[in-house]
Amino acid sequence: MKKLVSLALVLMMVLCALPALAEGPYKVGICQLAPHEALDNATQGFMDEIIAQLGEENVVFDLQNAAGEANTCAQIANTFVNNEVDLILANATAALQAAAAATDEIPVLGTSITEYGVALGLELQDGCVGYNISGTSDLAPLDQQAEMILTLFPETKKVGIVYCSAEDNSIYQVNMVKAYLEGKGIEATLYPFADSNDAAAVTQDACANSDVIYVPTDNTVASNTGIIDNICQPAGVAVVCGEASTCKGCGVATLSIDYYELGRVTGNMAVKILKGEANVGEMPVEYYPNPVAMYNPVICDALGINVPAEYVALDME
Repeated sequence: MKKLVSLALVLMMVLCALPALAEGPYKVGICQLAPHEALDNATQGFMDEIIAQLGEENVVFDLQNAAGEANTCAQIANTFVNNEVDLILANATAALQAAAAATDEIPVLGTSITEYGVALGLELQDGCVGYNISGTSDLAPLDQQAEMILTLFPETKKVGIVYCSAEDNSIYQVNMVKAYLEGKGIEATLYPFADSNDAAAVTQDACANSDVIYVPTDNTVASNTGIIDNICQPAGVAVVCGEASTCKGCGVATLSIDYYELGRVTGNMAVKILKGEANVGEMPVEYYPNPVAMYNPVICDALGINVPAEYVALDME
């Protein structure tokens, strides 16, 4: 009997010492705001990095796309909470806001978020959101983006800034760019639109009154690049963009990040959390370290724009 008791105690100690992976695969819920190249790449990079580190057999992803609807993000986040996932990836601002509202216990990582303080209505402490939230930012240096306008178009006097007023992160970006340009003596005018229904009329107004257009990293703008290009390119007005996929649709140049690599950075953060090596509330928001100046060869050729030799051509396929 004593031997049986001893064996049972040893077995219990061994089982308790096993890592969490022995209890079954981790459940990771992914809420992506909308189908979009940049967001798709961030999600893929996130998943690939987790699989690379943990093994495909040790993680189950529940990938959900909200088709651009904030209310759907909330429904998805609440479902993840009910299903008791181990971690939530919130891809884009509306998804992050929904996840933050749905749970204060399950670790939440954001990606493709421009400014966490603006998105969540708080001040970061030492770069940390705190509570159960952290993640990665897709913010490229806004002063360098604004300077790109002056480098490419030194004769510019008026810049029209087109953005969706429903996106808090866009408001943050355009105010920063406007202040920088005005500090350089450039007249910078904001042209906000409420949703896709207003995009054409607002873009037409901006195009008629500007030498150059700037559009920030903005999900609604990204969904309407065809409208913007159809107005600006025939008018001979160049558009400088906040990120690469938008630039493919309507821009001449951008200072952008690699969203796939940003997703991998986020995935690495997730692995540390899942393995118990880090507390999400104590993890500073991480940034992509090496933004790249890129140009759209098709639109640049059409408008007769020559870019500096160091600019990298976008892959238009």
